[in-house]
Amino acid sequence: MDMHMKQTFQNRVINANMQQSTQGKTGVLLVNLGTPDSTNTSDVRKYLREFLMDKRVIDIPFITRWLLVNLIIAPFRAPKSAAEYKKLWVERGSPLKFYGEDVTEMLRSRLSDEYVVAFGMRYQSPSIKSALEELLAKNVSKIIVIPLFPQYASASTGSVQDKVMEIVKDWEIIPNISFVSNFVEEPGFYKTFAALGRKYLEKQSYDHVIFSFHGLPERQIKKGSVDNYCQLGKCCNTYHSKNRYCYRAQCFLTARLIAKELNLSENDYTVTFQSRLGNDPWIKPYTDIVLKDLAKEGKHSVLAFSPAFVADCLETTVEVGETFKEDFIEAGGKQWDLVESLNDEEAWVETLKTIVLKN
Repeated sequence: MDMHMKQTFQNRVINANMQQSTQGKTGVLLVNLGTPDSTNTSDVRKYLREFLMDKRVIDIPFITRWLLVNLIIAPFRAPKSAAEYKKLWVERGSPLKFYGEDVTEMLRSRLSDEYVVAFGMRYQSPSIKSALEELLAKNVSKIIVIPLFPQYASASTGSVQDKVMEIVKDWEIIPNISFVSNFVEEPGFYKTFAALGRKYLEKQSYDHVIFSFHGLPERQIKKGSVDNYCQLGKCCNTYHSKNRYCYRAQCFLTARLIAKELNLSENDYTVTFQSRLGNDPWIKPYTDIVLKDLAKEGKHSVLAFSPAFVADCLETTVEVGETFKEDFIEAGGKQWDLVESLNDEEAWVETLKTIVLKN
């Protein structure tokens, strides 16, 4: 290398180093829903109050919401929910929390030193505020926020975005912030879920497959409808600009993508919704009704997916894995298996890395 080329190369290295030092590191904030601090009824009640008082979760006037949550739901539901959480809890605590911590550490090890990764929960601890302060202490110049909800909904992803902006608005210096609104079309997401399901399908054949997603009130879907496109029906069979933020449409898309990977026909699977609350109509069809119909139709073995969640939690392990299994067998079914969540799968962590680098 001649002197001119050597000097040019050195200048480029110096300029690159100066640019990195002035730009600062990129922060990555992973956020999941939340979990009680323990299975004690008091901790569960505290969690329910914070969760259900979120105006995006129960979207009714504040006074009505306060009365409903604090005088009816939290006092009477907490003991029952605490018993359910005890079924979920392991030595390390809540899977939703420790898998989030594990994935954060795994992602951190796969990114360069120019990235700082933190983990927070929308409700309870570790909080979004503590995670953001962790990133701020590292002098990041940009923050990529990844709510760990594959499908966008105002009550989940929207709530995380809302909370982040509520916190940073009081910062003296606010770095560049970008949000990942959903990742249903990210190949690593649906391919990893399909790979987990394939392990079951290779061992035996099932009469039917269910994709059970967390439900939402119909009113929340309609409020986000573009040009009144939403009909809560066959409009979800295709995915395009008018329904790309429709939670129901994203769920149907998720099921189609996983089903395609598994070579399932339309008759092989059903998309359903679970976890209703209150008397208002929620998006249909309802999982607890469909599973009974399947048993009556003579479909005695069912494989269930729960791809609205990326980590095992109350809604997957207990509701889909245990309660629905009991209901299915009581209705005449014989076998009900639940495909585990993405948890700490290597392919899932690589998918998160891809999402970070794309942003």
